Amino acid sequence: MKVITKEGGAFARGAGILCHISSLPGKYGIGSFGKEAHEFVDFLAKSKIKYWQILPLVQTGYGDSPYQSVCCNSLNPYFIDLEELARRGLLDDEELAAAQMPAGKVDYGELYRRRYATLRRAFARFNIRGKEFTEFVESGAYDDYALFMSLKSVYGGTYRDFPRAFKYKETLAVSDFRNSVYKREYCFWQFLQFECLNEWKALKAYANSKGISIIGDIPLYVADDSSDVWANPGMFLLDEDLNPTEVAGVPPDYFSRTGQLWGNPLYDWSAMEKDGYKWWTERIGRAAELYDIVRIDHFRGLDRYYAIPAGAKTAEKGEWRKGPGIKLFEAAERALGHIKIIAEDLGVIDDGVIALREKTGFPGMKIMLFAFDVNEENEYLPQYIGKNSVTYTGTHDNDTALGFVNGMTEERFAEFSKLLRSALKEEGMNFPFVTREEAAQALVVCALGTKSDMSIVPVQDVLCLDNSARMNIPSTPSGNWQFRLNEIPGRKTAAWLRAAVRASGRL
Repeated sequence: MKVITKEGGAFARGAGILCHISSLPGKYGIGSFGKEAHEFVDFLAKSKIKYWQILPLVQTGYGDSPYQSVCCNSLNPYFIDLEELARRGLLDDEELAAAQMPAGKVDYGELYRRRYATLRRAFARFNIRGKEFTEFVESGAYDDYALFMSLKSVYGGTYRDFPRAFKYKETLAVSDFRNSVYKREYCFWQFLQFECLNEWKALKAYANSKGISIIGDIPLYVADDSSDVWANPGMFLLDEDLNPTEVAGVPPDYFSRTGQLWGNPLYDWSAMEKDGYKWWTERIGRAAELYDIVRIDHFRGLDRYYAIPAGAKTAEKGEWRKGPGIKLFEAAERALGHIKIIAEDLGVIDDGVIALREKTGFPGMKIMLFAFDVNEENEYLPQYIGKNSVTYTGTHDNDTALGFVNGMTEERFAEFSKLLRSALKEEGMNFPFVTREEAAQALVVCALGTKSDMSIVPVQDVLCLDNSARMNIPSTPSGNWQFRLNEIPGRKTAAWLRAAVRASGRL
């Protein structure tokens, strides 16, 4: 089975930039689908970048993580362009001015306090009887989401705190509730997704018109307190009170000595197999409509997954279980046809994960920050990287390249520099360096110079930023996902990046 690939690799050789929508600059506290996003596309085009990778577009929940959402198919209302709403008369000048927030890191607490009030003012002027919106609502695509958010608005807490009839989603009770809050709540949450989707489609079309493909993320798991679990309890390992019996995470590894305790409910893969993995296939299908290429986060969990007893304080004690494997992707291929997928195959990798990746033909990921140690057989060294792969300097879970280099002792930096210079020479990439800043730039050049069909560089590494610009530190409960650009990178940065892309043969 080769779901997406062709001879020689999955994708046209090219370079990409990793930058989430939230990290874009702007006047309203967080990046949006508006003017700055279109200017960022212009920067990518000037830099001869073919791929723009983003993190999950979903509405964030507890912890502000795009990997913990109230609905896995939602889009984040914070990304709605307020100036677009003003142009359409849904916000006035005074309301738009009041929505402005200081530049710098995203302040999610302040956003939550202010942004939804602004969006409700826009909704109050929106025509819910319009033909396009009516058809959108009647499609049912966001019915569970709108009901779930309406119930949370009325009753608060998690879905387990809802009155019993709503907790267990009894048909008649839910129907009566929908009717009772239709204009006030239900259509408000539908309106947010309607606006998000239209604005995202316009931004994606603009990027595609510039020859740029969008790479989007599917988190493997969904959040415990989500419309996904609430509406589909039979698809998850829950007890009679709808509490998880076991939860997701990974054992101790490079990122954490006690492992990562994510806490997401685990799938009941046996139940999912009975209907041909319909829920998962629909999820992949929706992602394929939003993105040109889909990256499946924690791909290894589809071969074997780590089950941790509910209530555990760390991820140190758990057990590996067999996942759906190739059957899931065969079902997806039958239903959806040709879907371009990247497998995030980092972490604890064994022969089973490698075999699954090879059966699907999906390219895996290679990380330059993991490459230059004393192990001459390190699989991340450039000489071992093949075409059907995606090479990164680092991911959103890593140090920035400069932060990584700055953390080295003088002795370690000397050893690292020797190995990096050797790799650059072998790639035929000419980039002399002496300082640590130059070494961080050399890592970018080295990543671009690999044989991988695709090489992705976080925007922080393009700008040679230190760890103050890091996006996420795994297993830390706060202070993440806040990085923002002060401005769209300028001509000098575009020229440097364009030269590196040209030298690597990725035009």
